[in-house]
Amino acid sequence: MRNPRFGIVASRFNEEITDRLLANCLKTLRARGVGKAAVRVLRVPGAYEIPWAAQELARSRRFDAVICLGAILKGGTPQNDYISDAVIHAVQRIALETRTPCILGIIVPNTWKQAVERTRGGMDRGRESALAALEMAGLKGSL
Repeated sequence: MRNPRFGIVASRFNEEITDRLLANCLKTLRARGVGKAAVRVLRVPGAYEIPWAAQELARSRRFDAVICLGAILKGGTPQNDYISDAVIHAVQRIALETRTPCILGIIVPNTWKQAVERTRGGMDRGRESALAALEMAGLKGSL
């Protein structure tokens, strides 16, 4: 397979967390030999805007996989449930309709502490998302 290209969409809402997810994702891609020119990063205001940007990247057919990064924390109302449900289903639909793997690196923790934990060590969702994207890009290229 040729050198894979990756699109990444990362929300700015809960920026301290999403910045860590993005940094860890990029670090993992680079450690696996993916150069800067093979990655396009788009930042969007919040998680709800991720699907639109992911869809545009996937439809461009320039990327072997699209990585979606965000953090939807539980609050005092059920809004996080509505947003996470809509975003997760939209990302899956985009992957199926465009035939481009879309990696779900959107965390939905109950607390800030849980969010931070998911940016470190064995629970690092940024790293996991990069590894999943590499695997799926390879799988797509082999079909």
